[in-house]
Amino acid sequence: MSIEIAKTAGFCYGVKRAVQKTYEAIEGEDGKIVTLGHLIHNRVVVSDLEKHGVFSYENIEDIPSGAIVIIRTHGVKKSVIDSLKDHKIIDLTCPFVSKIHKIAEEHYKNGYKIVIVGDKNHPEVIGINGWCGDDAIITYDENFKMPQEFAEKPICIVAQTTINRNVFVQIVQNIKNTCKKVLVFDTICGATKDRQGEAAELSKRSDMMFVIGSKESSNTGKLFKISSENCPETYFIENFEEIPQDLHIKNKKIGITAGASTPARTIEEVFTTMEEKIRNEESFAELFEKYGTKTLNNGDIVDATVVEIRNNEVIVDLGGFKYNGQLAVDQLSDDPYLKASDIVKVGDTIQVYVVGVNDAEGKVVLSRKKVIAMESWNKMKEAFENKTVLEGKIIKAVRGGVIALADDMQIFIPARQASLRYVQNLDMLLGNNVKIRLIEMDERRKRAIGSVRVLLEEEKKAAEDKFWSEAEIGKEYSGVVKSVTSFGAFVDLGGIDGLVHVSELSWNKIKHPSEVVSEGDVLKVYIKDLNAETKKISLGYKKAEDNPWVIAKAKINLGDVVKCKIVRMMPFGAFAEIMPNIDGLIHISQIADRKIGKPEDVLSIGQEVEAKVVALDWDLNKISLSIRALIAPSVEEKKEEEVAEEPVPQEETVPVDIEKFIAEEDAKDEVKEEAPAPSEPAEEAPQEEEKAEEPAEEAPKKTVRRTRKKAEPKEEEPKAEEEPQE
Repeated sequence: MSIEIAKTAGFCYGVKRAVQKTYEAIEGEDGKIVTLGHLIHNRVVVSDLEKHGVFSYENIEDIPSGAIVIIRTHGVKKSVIDSLKDHKIIDLTCPFVSKIHKIAEEHYKNGYKIVIVGDKNHPEVIGINGWCGDDAIITYDENFKMPQEFAEKPICIVAQTTINRNVFVQIVQNIKNTCKKVLVFDTICGATKDRQGEAAELSKRSDMMFVIGSKESSNTGKLFKISSENCPETYFIENFEEIPQDLHIKNKKIGITAGASTPARTIEEVFTTMEEKIRNEESFAELFEKYGTKTLNNGDIVDATVVEIRNNEVIVDLGGFKYNGQLAVDQLSDDPYLKASDIVKVGDTIQVYVVGVNDAEGKVVLSRKKVIAMESWNKMKEAFENKTVLEGKIIKAVRGGVIALADDMQIFIPARQASLRYVQNLDMLLGNNVKIRLIEMDERRKRAIGSVRVLLEEEKKAAEDKFWSEAEIGKEYSGVVKSVTSFGAFVDLGGIDGLVHVSELSWNKIKHPSEVVSEGDVLKVYIKDLNAETKKISLGYKKAEDNPWVIAKAKINLGDVVKCKIVRMMPFGAFAEIMPNIDGLIHISQIADRKIGKPEDVLSIGQEVEAKVVALDWDLNKISLSIRALIAPSVEEKKEEEVAEEPVPQEETVPVDIEKFIAEEDAKDEVKEEAPAPSEPAEEAPQEEEKAEEPAEEAPKKTVRRTRKKAEPKEEEPKAEEEPQE
């Protein structure tokens, strides 16, 4: 038997510096000292600091006024430093981490998209992200693929100091496969690389490994993972008190390594404890006599009593047998989200399956899962025959599908049966609670195959049938916008999609539905039209009471004098905005108290004027306005009107088909938007053709001049009420 301690075990440079500087501050600084978060991931050190009056705070708001604040090795966001401007700061951020802050900040300002390879929940990564606007892409997934939208953008990649190098290299390669300009900074701490490399080598030549450090420490967790891959009997402990009491270490090589936050004193205590165990190791013959002579065989099912619960295993008393049994956590349940303490408690009696007996080492390997699987198989067969719906959780993604756990038994669900739609990344389904129907049973392999899709399709069909049985025009629904297209928005009414056409989204004129709604918005809609045969549903969103013409009808009366703004010029007059989305027409004959050639001779776009409402047609949504009606006639004009015996011949104004004219003008405007601007304003174009497009209201359309005289050229202004309507 031998014990070997890794040369790199224990405090790294950054942690050692932080602890040393903190104790120096305790001796040299006047005033209360606090740390923002635990100084290091080690309860012994944190507890000792508290004895010296140094307490940690997670929130800046809780830090006492005037206290001296120590920034730990992980570092913090730039905004946190700014928030502590009223405190004295002792920044003990690891120099390697500070370097990453500078890289991220500099390249972020220069337009690079920052990618941080690391654990998004780790304080170090959270701090780095704070130096690049909290805008970094963070990943620790070896299968990560860079979104295509960043293919042409410059990318800067940095790494959490304690991550696994192989994972970092793989992610970098994945990003380079997508992005053209990639700048890579290998910011993995050199001490971390050395420590992980030595742990790998030491665990390969050891029969038993101890990894010492906090369960919260990222770098210690990676050491445990590396050691476990090479040495199955690896233990993750925080101090000597967590060393299993029933270890069998006879003739074994024992390796010890420790995380960057583990003090030398803790490592020494573990080493001393193991030496003492070796000296006091009892012979197997003595153990045999001590625990009796009853034997076990592989495949036996026995009752066992839980006597101890550890982090990665449960120890059980096998009754009259000569030694206790070991139940690995993964042999208690198939659910990876459960801890041993969630499943059993000390004193519980459970049935276990004997997987293997090693008399030479005094070890019995047990499984609770096998017993459960045997008990569950009959339930599964019954559920298959009765088409019973099972409830389970997806726990693992495998080739060709996923594994779900239901009634303590694993069910394979093919990828095509895992969801209504094809899911490319099956990892996205992990942890989902699902309903399953068994579709196949393999008795020989004790394998059950299930489907989530068949139940979802049944639910969808039931929802559709219910909808069509109750749907009627005018019925209101609350739905979620599922997708937005150029012609409208599709709204999910509860498994059934309906279309809100772009024209139904707003009373205002909009170019694209995205101006009004976005995916995920909840809308109150009503059915405008539906077709049960084609399964098409047209939805309305606009409310009648919001119609600007309905609002205008309640506010505008014939004869009112309104303030309005000129918004559009036409050869036959000017349109003026009376209120939002409500325009009235001021005919050219109603613009001035004299004859004018075109509206631009008197009016201009944006000009505010007063006009009288001289005609209203709410059925056709038309309002006619007159400025001339508000202009007082001269004394001579009054006299002429008084002595006139016969009405003076008036100008015959050919009514204009305004809606057609505006539609044609809009079409011309759209062409102008897409084509280069003409050398001369559009208004300068010949008007002859436009005049030809103004049809009489009750006669066939014909090309005429806008006005022609019936009698003498003497002009007498027609009264407002005699003007042609819009």
